[in-house]
Amino acid sequence: MTSPFSDLFYSAPDGLKLHARIYGDTIHSGLPVVCLPGLSRNARDFHELALNLSKRTERPRRVIVFDYRGRGLSSYDRNWRNYNVVVEADDVIAGLIAAGVEKAHFIGTSRGGLIIHRLGVVRPTVFGSIVLNDIGPVIEGEGLAQIRSYLERAPRPADMAAAVAIQRAAHGAAFPALTEADWQRFAGAIYREEKGRPVADFDPALLKTLKQFDLDKPIPAIWHLFEALAGFPMLVIRGANSKLLSAAPLAEMAHRHPDCRTITVEGQGHAPLLETGDLPAVIAGFCDEIEDRE
Repeated sequence: MTSPFSDLFYSAPDGLKLHARIYGDTIHSGLPVVCLPGLSRNARDFHELALNLSKRTERPRRVIVFDYRGRGLSSYDRNWRNYNVVVEADDVIAGLIAAGVEKAHFIGTSRGGLIIHRLGVVRPTVFGSIVLNDIGPVIEGEGLAQIRSYLERAPRPADMAAAVAIQRAAHGAAFPALTEADWQRFAGAIYREEKGRPVADFDPALLKTLKQFDLDKPIPAIWHLFEALAGFPMLVIRGANSKLLSAAPLAEMAHRHPDCRTITVEGQGHAPLLETGDLPAVIAGFCDEIEDRE
């Protein structure tokens, strides 16, 4: 059976071997879509959405999904301090060059959205449009504390059934809208198999970066970086139960950005699964509309 994607391995600016998945063909006429996952996540997070966007009957798109250093099939970095947005943004730029992408629609979930903010300063010409999934210039300390606590204390499952149960126990209250199939995909994107058991698919040293945050103090806002994105059409998706992006900053984003629409996804928290409900159609329609303006 032919794989729905191909693997791209390329070198980071410092020589580390990195990986991305590429869905669809270069012959697709529209702009490609670039997907950037969350802090500890990987390219599998976007598998279903990438299939949807690349296999549409009308206006299918090439989709490039990145594994950051230390995640998925990308090599681990011996220096954990390189697990930061600045380095990862440079890695993405190197991957875009390797994939032959000059301009694209960008989708960033959580950490991926912060990388988009960085790209807006160092490489703004790559943007056709921007989709931010449950992330913005104001990060709530409660949400970051929740992420850190979960990652530091998450038990190691004996099998995939246990992995699904662990994820449901940890996140079920924030995601009552998810079906059993959703939870299966959710867990399948997090874990890889190692010696017959599921393990979280990221370098454990990544957790050291979270200890640098003093959660007793407000996390500095990055409105100056957000405002650098004002020239690009934007769609912001928020989980109704999110503790990382609250409703007030979401409204302020729409107020400050001249071409920003927002969606709140009921029954989901941080971060909404982009393959669920009507989100694939909304995202595809957004990309189509932006190109139709030109």
